[in-house]
Amino acid sequence: MSVATRPAGPPPAGPTRTRWCPATRLLCAAALGWAVLTGLHRALTGRWWFWLLPDLLPPAAYLLVPVALAAAVPAARALRRPLPARPATAVLAAAATALALGLPDAGLNRYAWASRPAPPPGTLTVLAWNTGYWDQHDDPEAFLRFLVAQRADVYLLQEHLYWDDAAGLAGARPAPDPDRLRRAFPGYTLVARGELLTLSRFPVVGHPAVGPDADLAADADFGRVFTAAKVLRTDLRVGGRLLSTYNVHLPVQVNLAPQRFLGYVRERDAARRAQLAGLRADLAANPNPVLVAGDFNTTAAMGDLRPLRDRLRDAADAGSDVYPASWPTGRLPAVWRLDWTLTSRTVRVHRYALGEPPGLSDHRTQTALITLREES
Repeated sequence: MSVATRPAGPPPAGPTRTRWCPATRLLCAAALGWAVLTGLHRALTGRWWFWLLPDLLPPAAYLLVPVALAAAVPAARALRRPLPARPATAVLAAAATALALGLPDAGLNRYAWASRPAPPPGTLTVLAWNTGYWDQHDDPEAFLRFLVAQRADVYLLQEHLYWDDAAGLAGARPAPDPDRLRRAFPGYTLVARGELLTLSRFPVVGHPAVGPDADLAADADFGRVFTAAKVLRTDLRVGGRLLSTYNVHLPVQVNLAPQRFLGYVRERDAARRAQLAGLRADLAANPNPVLVAGDFNTTAAMGDLRPLRDRLRDAADAGSDVYPASWPTGRLPAVWRLDWTLTSRTVRVHRYALGEPPGLSDHRTQTALITLREES
């Protein structure tokens, strides 16, 4: 008996491999690349001078970019161009990882919607502001009127100087006519050091040098003082207590001129570290209530301020801005927060607000309403 057999045919086909289109590959690369960048940022910011360049990213990017990458997956499905399962999972996982790593550095104020009681009687008003080369490019009278109109008890002002562009990086010059400023603020004490100026209607009992400024010779010229004095401490007698204010302007980290670009960044990183180290050391030895404010040229995403922010409280927590940003002003949206007000626990901040100067500077003003807590 014979058995009929089928002629041999081709073997059954195995599972087919779906080819990823260029858009899918690009989205996967972007999601994975952003997750890696965020991880490197967490590891290197504040530790390696070169990371001052990636640190130029607006902090909001650490929220918006992973959200946009994750949103691309359902968006592709809505457009009837869905991603295959594996790349969709990879994109969502990378975006979630990046968001978890980056959200603490996104610069958000989680207390923006908190209810706050009215400030009590006796509240002090402190204004901190980078004036943008004083009134060099403004109407001097309008500039002074703006300052006086703020009605602050204490002013912490940076860039109280003129700049000679022809001299390049050595262009710092003293601001002219200090007597006009004194006439505009009768009853205030003026303390100036280099580009930093503190005005106080409270008695000034001391202003010890901080950081590199403490090593400067007494007869140093204005240019050397400008370079060394980036922190001005002023001890004020408020009622029966002392309040130490620190007026700060850290060096900017980049110079857009092409000559020695990376060398300049490295030098500025060293200068910034020296100023911050001096500030931290002075704070550690100071038993008074303290308020530290000014232009730090440092965003919420940068690790440079982490030691200070771990030690002090952020006054912006008492503000209503969800995303506090102080630079730039004018037609461009303010997307970087370079200006900070930080206080010790013995200082209570009741209100904090960023204000728009009428074309006088590219930095917004910081105004904090504070009281000193009762000593326990």
